[in-house]
Amino acid sequence: MWMAMKAKLSLANLPTRIQHLSRWSAECGKNIYVKRDDQTGSEWSGNKIRKLEFAVAEAVAQGCNLLITCGGIQSNHCRATVSVATYLGMRSAVLLRISEQPPLDGNYFLDRLMGADVRFCTRDEYRDHRAEIMQEMADGYAAQGFKPYIIPEGASFGVGTLGYYFAMKEIVAQEREMGITFDTVVVATGSGGTLAGLQLSNLLNGYGKRVIGVCVCDDAAYFQEIAARISRDALPYLVALGELSQDRADRFAASLKPTDFELFEEYVGIGYALSRPEELEHIHRMAKLEATVFDPVYTGKATYGMVNELRPGGRLRSSENILFIHTGGLYGLFPVSRSFQL
Repeated sequence: MWMAMKAKLSLANLPTRIQHLSRWSAECGKNIYVKRDDQTGSEWSGNKIRKLEFAVAEAVAQGCNLLITCGGIQSNHCRATVSVATYLGMRSAVLLRISEQPPLDGNYFLDRLMGADVRFCTRDEYRDHRAEIMQEMADGYAAQGFKPYIIPEGASFGVGTLGYYFAMKEIVAQEREMGITFDTVVVATGSGGTLAGLQLSNLLNGYGKRVIGVCVCDDAAYFQEIAARISRDALPYLVALGELSQDRADRFAASLKPTDFELFEEYVGIGYALSRPEELEHIHRMAKLEATVFDPVYTGKATYGMVNELRPGGRLRSSENILFIHTGGLYGLFPVSRSFQL
């Protein structure tokens, strides 16, 4: 059914530009570039829209008219999902993880503004039971006559990761236009799907790049298992699209290992969506240095990790041309604005 319809929707502003950060490059003696996936749109800005173009195309092909997903109170993914659903004339429902009653701000404000049904859960409920809660929500909507489609956290599943499989092909095409080859690609990792798509494309197409995920929660082993599983789940879709044969997909699935995914786990800090003063100061410094704004949940932590790994003895010292994927998150910066020392 999926292939009988459009394989993807056309929603994001693509290709996103690649920008050279000249002053940061001069500081560390490397060539640092940023792929501006924070500029994929406005209401659906960030990396999630690449995944949603494929996932929601599948939902539409199945005749669904309501999207259900989950995330933290300032989830960029939830906001992007709500905006896509509203744009397409669908209903949306989000399961948001909270520890206390949240103020109406940032991404959560936009969720409400664009008409999402919101259900809250505790951190423990989210960690242990989010799939069951979303299925319960889906059953309730189905009883009302809706046909729901559940999108997991971050749209990090087989069909969603196609967005970054093709983003890597986009990057390679831009390399040819720019006359440069990126030896290293770095991305913040919070649910594993973006990393999975980039590395899946890198491996299958023989690009020979070092693809690194910087954990913003959990540890490397956790994301290695997730990225390997998501990559295997994406293979049937790539076969359907004619990207590879069934035989090659089978051989690749059998050979793929969790250790094929490289992650830095040292920059989680005090926890997901929790910021240390040094991380906020890094965001402030980069904004003043390059007029490039990173967010406190994902890109701020990942680029803070890059700063440390680019120092003598760091794991990025052998890299020369580094591309950082800016996955967005601007709306999540405003709820923590009072934490900055400006």
